[in-house]
Amino acid sequence: MDLRSLLYGLLFALMWSSAFTSARIIVAEAPPILSLALRFAISGMLGIAIAYAIGQRMQLTRGQWRAVIIFGICQNALYLGLNFVAMQWIEASLAAIIASSLPLLVALANWVIFSERTRLLGVAGLLAGTFGVLLIMGTRLQGGADLTGIAMGLLAVIALTIATLSVRGASGGGNLLMVVGLQMLVGAAALLPVGLVLETWDVTWTPRLIAAFAYTTLIPGLAATWIWFLLVARIGATPAATFHFLNPFFGVVIAWALLGERLGPLDIVGVVIVTFGILAVQLSRLKRA
Repeated sequence: MDLRSLLYGLLFALMWSSAFTSARIIVAEAPPILSLALRFAISGMLGIAIAYAIGQRMQLTRGQWRAVIIFGICQNALYLGLNFVAMQWIEASLAAIIASSLPLLVALANWVIFSERTRLLGVAGLLAGTFGVLLIMGTRLQGGADLTGIAMGLLAVIALTIATLSVRGASGGGNLLMVVGLQMLVGAAALLPVGLVLETWDVTWTPRLIAAFAYTTLIPGLAATWIWFLLVARIGATPAATFHFLNPFFGVVIAWALLGERLGPLDIVGVVIVTFGILAVQLSRLKRA
């Protein structure tokens, strides 16, 4: 892993983790599903426009078209849609912790469903990471966290796990920014009718909302996804996934710093356990690869 790959990984983890805080700001003053559909529409059109400007076209491989559809629905519509709705009731830090269990769920599914051989380090990481997530959720439930919001967060990360296991070849064939833009439009198309049926466009426009919407559209929405595909294409999916171990730490710290969310001793212990659990799982997969 060279210096550029390390920089890509750190930027991705920081951008991805910050999305929960900006989303929490948005859903406090705007309808979550319609806001997310608008964000995807803008991000998608920007991504496609930039892709055309630098010479990319909609000449994608079969694996890339599959990635556009599956990620557009499972990642953008289901994963982020459920998270946006959930953050009407739960804190951004808790949503980030639940979402950070993605590498653990992917490793568990590969082990149980696909009989993938798992080293002792990986098993220990799965157990530790699961314990850390349960510790944090138990602490938050005792503090009054909404069970419906937690359930939505869990369903969201399961949807993203399915997408991750289903898609292969998304980074091959070039045109990465085009892939990113197209999957954003798929997400917008899937969310818009749901939002029109369930919500009304009732928005309290404030500088804070405008800044959060612009940030989440351009940085976590467009830039982070593009950087992720660049990172996977550069070093492979397994080494790239090791950067997910930074998400629990970044997600909790950003929510604490910008939103003033509580950060108790058990939260810190849980974050540390989850972080090292994810790292152990990914290192075990890296050694096998």
